[in-house]
Amino acid sequence: FWRNIVSLGLLGNKIGMTQIFDESGNIIPVTILKVGPCVITQVKTMLSDGYNAIQIGYGNVASKSLTQPELGHLQKSNLQPLKYLKEFRVTNPEDFEVGQILNVESFTAGQLINVTGKSNGKGFSGLQKRHNFTRGPMTHGSKNHRAPGSIGMGTTPGRVLPGKKMAGQLGNK
Repeated sequence: FWRNIVSLGLLGNKIGMTQIFDESGNIIPVTILKVGPCVITQVKTMLSDGYNAIQIGYGNVASKSLTQPELGHLQKSNLQPLKYLKEFRVTNPEDFEVGQILNVESFTAGQLINVTGKSNGKGFSGLQKRHNFTRGPMTHGSKNHRAPGSIGMGTTPGRVLPGKKMAGQLGNK
């Protein structure tokens, strides 16, 4: 069936996990999010910017943690310093104004939403931690404990194939 797609988004933080029980007593795991309040920091229109969008901000911070250009952008609209700025395309920018506050009350109960997130950064990680590789033997003279092992064939093809799982940045994506 047809769903009305709304391109408006909100920013928030994950608080944690808990569980709720349904009518038949089944446990349902749920994620608790703190969403909003988000402040509209800029309204972009077809005339001034070539496309329709709104920019929203979330997360009050001290002014010393922002750069001068970021502070100037927010002070132009007489807004407090905000940590996160995100732009969302809209079809009718005239419905929004700078300084307007958006929160979860704009959603209705049972409405379907898309949630995206960014995982905690864990730095440069090896293969055991990043891709669940098994380690090499620890005894009998083996020196291959946490090493990756072979990363491909020999002369043919003479290169590492794309998509090979290797050590690298884990999380923060």
